[in-house]
Amino acid sequence: MLRLPKNRAARFRATSITTVDYHVDIDYSGDGSRNHRLDVLVPHGSAASLPVYVYFHGGGWTSGDKSELTKYCASLAHEGMIVVNANYRMAPRAQLSHMIQDGNDVLNWVAHNIGAFGGDPSRIVLGGDSAGGHIAAVLAASAFEPELAAHYGIEPQVERGNLRGLVQHCSIADFSVMFDRGFVLSLNFLRMLLPLKGRGLHLRSAARFMSPIEWLDNGFPPVFITTSERDYFYRANLNFIAALLGKSIMVDTMVYARSRVNTRHTWQQDSRHPESQEVYRRLGEFVCRVAPQPVVSA
Repeated sequence: MLRLPKNRAARFRATSITTVDYHVDIDYSGDGSRNHRLDVLVPHGSAASLPVYVYFHGGGWTSGDKSELTKYCASLAHEGMIVVNANYRMAPRAQLSHMIQDGNDVLNWVAHNIGAFGGDPSRIVLGGDSAGGHIAAVLAASAFEPELAAHYGIEPQVERGNLRGLVQHCSIADFSVMFDRGFVLSLNFLRMLLPLKGRGLHLRSAARFMSPIEWLDNGFPPVFITTSERDYFYRANLNFIAALLGKSIMVDTMVYARSRVNTRHTWQQDSRHPESQEVYRRLGEFVCRVAPQPVVSA
């Protein structure tokens, strides 16, 4: 049963989509922490098992909450998928390794529990916006790269064949841009995500383990990337697109010009914009294409 504090309940009613069932604040790790809660959004009346879209919110690795993405996730559930909307620990108390471990725990929960909600654990698509998209991309790369998984101390919880796709909304899969003069984030952001704030580490070497773009050689799922010239991470997204194409990895893109004023960083969260509605439609098509309903032989 859905039970929320009064202020959250009012906000929830204002943003809810009535064609979706909401299962909120499920503890995926068993420690009772708000940072280890997820929501499962299920479209009404599905007769067959559905693909699963696992989403991580953005917020510069330091802020944000899954509740801010409820309407976005419900919009995607309405497109015909089960959506898992997850929280995770954040900096400065947590490092990137903790965030990746939390994401892996989310996937462990999905693998063992999503069938009860009508989801198919063999058809998983990962996604996120900004920092959350980065976490999703590292998890995707870790599924194919044992060295990267070992670096973060995880055993991937999704088999390679079950990870069908990755969605990147204004994300950063290439940390090399942080070394560019005038980049919007200083190198202190990179240090913040590292053990001991990067003391004693060579930052460019450390950035390699933070950059999914560096880990495409042993396989990678199809990717859907949405960005714009107004996005802080526009250049990183173009670099990622080029790298995926160079490895012959399927990539679907939506790249808006600066003239589209509704496409500032993480505009996809605001469903009022026609550009956002187009993202939802295209993302629904992407999930159907990469995680289709299995054909049952007669």
